[in-house]
Amino acid sequence: MEADLSAPAGKQQQQASAPASTVTEVEEVKMVVKLLPIWSTCILFWTVYSQMTTFSVEQATRMDRHLRPGSSFAVPAGSLSVFLFISILLFTSLNERLLVPLAARLTGRPQGLTSLQRVGTGLALSVAAMAVSALVEKKRRDASNGPGHVAISAFWLVPQFFLVGAGEAFAYVGQLEFFIREAPERMKSMSTGLFLVTLSMGFFLSSFLVFAVDAVTGGAWIRNNLDRGRLDLFYWMLAVLGVANFAVFIVFARRHQYKASNLPAAVAPDGAARKKETDDFVAVAEAVEGMDV
Repeated sequence: MEADLSAPAGKQQQQASAPASTVTEVEEVKMVVKLLPIWSTCILFWTVYSQMTTFSVEQATRMDRHLRPGSSFAVPAGSLSVFLFISILLFTSLNERLLVPLAARLTGRPQGLTSLQRVGTGLALSVAAMAVSALVEKKRRDASNGPGHVAISAFWLVPQFFLVGAGEAFAYVGQLEFFIREAPERMKSMSTGLFLVTLSMGFFLSSFLVFAVDAVTGGAWIRNNLDRGRLDLFYWMLAVLGVANFAVFIVFARRHQYKASNLPAAVAPDGAARKKETDDFVAVAEAVEGMDV
């Protein structure tokens, strides 16, 4: 008799908890879907980043890589990427030691700039990097095809490396912080996966754009011999795409509403929200330290 009474009770409890669990899962899916517009606008940054390890190195092979005139030692073309990593380390350190404390004083937020403000700064720097890259490539090509076929110094490439490195210092941390903070609590690992997918999609998009441009221009822009191609126009195309992408990002960023603190406003102490932001910022910092930049 007791078994007969307890069985329906247990069954009713399971039925009552099932709808609640389903509603929670639906809400979590909605939260992830809300991240996808911002996610899509982050891809182009890594497309720009990929140029620093491909075409920029190819440019360096056709430039003067000697430290001083008459020197017998030439810097390997691939080694110029060291300026990219120096820039990343330099601007990451400056962000944490100078920019974040200054922005925290001005905004009253422990992390200083919001995650989307960091991402936007990185996207803007990537556009500037492509514009500089286009100008330097035109200067290199004109000098190489001009009288005497002069090879300009490879250190003309340093500004574009520094701009992309500075952009990564903002965009990398901003994207990682955004996906970790805004993803559902039970899906933090997936949020890191979303961030990493932007990297792979960026490199894939770079390959696709090279293929598409080569097909549309009949190989006129991108050639094995850069002196006969128009790599500068390809860079300008990326700069224009970057401007359009930045405009779309601004629209999505303005519409995005950050996830509220887990504590209700009525019962949360005054410092609860600030403590939550601090904890999230520390979590992102630890995640960045554990990943390769």
